[in-house]
Amino acid sequence: MVIKENLLYAMGASTNMYSAGETIFSEGAWPTFYYQIIKGEAKLNNYNEEGKETIQIIIEDGQSIGESLLFMEKPYPMNAVAITECEIVKLPRKAFLNLLREDAEISYEMNKCLSQRLYFKLIMTQNLSSQSPMLKLMALMDYLKSFAIDQKQYSFKVPLTRQQMAGLTGLCVETTIRTIKGMERAMMLRIEDRKIMY
Repeated sequence: MVIKENLLYAMGASTNMYSAGETIFSEGAWPTFYYQIIKGEAKLNNYNEEGKETIQIIIEDGQSIGESLLFMEKPYPMNAVAITECEIVKLPRKAFLNLLREDAEISYEMNKCLSQRLYFKLIMTQNLSSQSPMLKLMALMDYLKSFAIDQKQYSFKVPLTRQQMAGLTGLCVETTIRTIKGMERAMMLRIEDRKIMY
C-alpha cells in the first residue's frame, strides 16, 4: 500500500537510507514506526536454529514493512533487511494509527493490503506442508502471477532469484534450481536470459 509521501511527512515522518544487507528492524524489537519503501527492495526473514534463512516476504518500492504489528502490543517475530539500497520513510506508530482513524480511505487501503499479505501467507503455509518441491514453486509463481494483467502461459517474468524462491518456499537452492529445470523440460515454464517466464 502506498500512503502519499507528503501526507506522511505532514504527520511527522522522516526518511532513512539503508545499505544492502543492513537491518531495518530485528526480531524481538518492539514496533514503533510505520515503514514505507520509497526506493529499493527489502525482505522479512527468520533464521532457524541451524542458521537457515526463511524469507517471509519480499517488499518493493511503495510497499510498507511490518505494518500489521503496529496494531498489536507484541514484538516483531521477524527481521526486516534491505536487499538493495533502500530509501525508507518512517512514521511514528502513534501518528500512523491516528492517520488510519482520521482517513477512512487510507484505512480501507491498509485493510486491503493486510488482507493480500494474509492471503499470501495462507497460500504459502498450505503449500509448505506439501512434500513436492514443484507444487511449492508453482504455488509461489501462481500467487505472484495472479496480480499480472496478462495471464497467458510464459507471459509473466518471475521477479525473484532462485535463492529468494528457495527462501520463500523452504527449499534449498539446489532443489529449487533442479525443480525449475524439470519444470522447464515439462514445458511448465521457460527460461529466457536466466529469467523464469511463467
